[in-house]
Amino acid sequence: MPNNSKRGNEIGASPIRSLMPYANQAKAEGKHVFHLNIGQPDIETPPAALESIRSLGNDIVAYGPSAGLPSLRKKVANYYDKFDANLQLEDVFVTTGASEAILLALVACCDIGDEVIIPEPFYANYLGFSHMSSVTIRPLSTHFENGFALPSPSEFEALINSRTKAIFLCNPGNPTGQLYQKEELKELMYLVKKHDLFLIVDEVYREFCYDMAFTSVLTFESMKEHVVVIDSISKVFSSCGARIGYLITKNRKLQEAVEKYAQLRLCPPYFGQKLAEACYENAAEYIEKARQEYIRRREVLYDALQKIEGLECYFPQAAFYNICRLPVPDAEEFCKWMLSDFEHNGNTVMLAPANGFYSNKEIGKNQVRMAYILNCEDLQSAVECLGVALATYPKRMTLEFMNLN
Repeated sequence: MPNNSKRGNEIGASPIRSLMPYANQAKAEGKHVFHLNIGQPDIETPPAALESIRSLGNDIVAYGPSAGLPSLRKKVANYYDKFDANLQLEDVFVTTGASEAILLALVACCDIGDEVIIPEPFYANYLGFSHMSSVTIRPLSTHFENGFALPSPSEFEALINSRTKAIFLCNPGNPTGQLYQKEELKELMYLVKKHDLFLIVDEVYREFCYDMAFTSVLTFESMKEHVVVIDSISKVFSSCGARIGYLITKNRKLQEAVEKYAQLRLCPPYFGQKLAEACYENAAEYIEKARQEYIRRREVLYDALQKIEGLECYFPQAAFYNICRLPVPDAEEFCKWMLSDFEHNGNTVMLAPANGFYSNKEIGKNQVRMAYILNCEDLQSAVECLGVALATYPKRMTLEFMNLN
């Protein structure tokens, strides 16, 4: 039997989906699983957008332009007016989800062996895409104790070397729910320009900022040759399965490279693009309603978590994630146990072990990421279930042991 590739053996499994076999078995046994592991909102996709897809009368679903439908690219450029981005149609490339946009950004900006600095914990799929593109991630640690605040420019600069090609941020943050402010971004941009680097920013959660205003890096016109933005309709319009994302840059040479890579996969999904077009029609009311719902869910989750003895959490500023520290020695082992050996009133909970969001798996060993994407009643039930699980877990650590460590 032939051997598969070394890279195929070495790539890690997604911490978001790796425990699905355990969840599927739990469901087969009749348990109800509350999914807090994945950022799949339960908010309804815009009904008018869904209806627009049902009413399409295409006789043939033909190939489209590699960069995406011009009508959609124009709508996206216009949408960014609210963030003072001053985009043209040509600045927007439609991709097969933000996932493809991330991969295209890495291969268009970096050569094999180049390095990208990313604050960790970071979205786990960045590791996979860096592996696929033969780019090395240089992690810069952020810390639970201060809500995973952005490190200082000097900390970034200490990691820059001759192979550094880009700094990569997720703002607002997945998995942390942090939000970087305008002055912080300005300081980082000075560093990017000084060392002639790219600044790649995943802004997928830009609409879900709760206590402070969001600043897009596209607003800094002097940085237009350096900035690449990743976006998607998955979260803001609750349309994860449409697989429509965007790579946005004003750098003309980079646009040429992205276009050539985009041609290799021919075109992004037609029906997903038509859904996206319809989503941008009268979007403001839909987006604000969703934002208010996530504000409620954030408060419900935080208040409920605060009541669990030994669990530590913080109040996230944006997105719909929270990283928590559990009173267990190994969160991944606990997450498996909850699915395989535990139930409370017929229920259990699926969480994402946070070690998969770190390059050094030991750092997040007792942490989990929670996504508050369920309605408030289900969130309260899920946290109640989690509290019972932690209270009865055979390997739970005592407060005395936790204080010693």
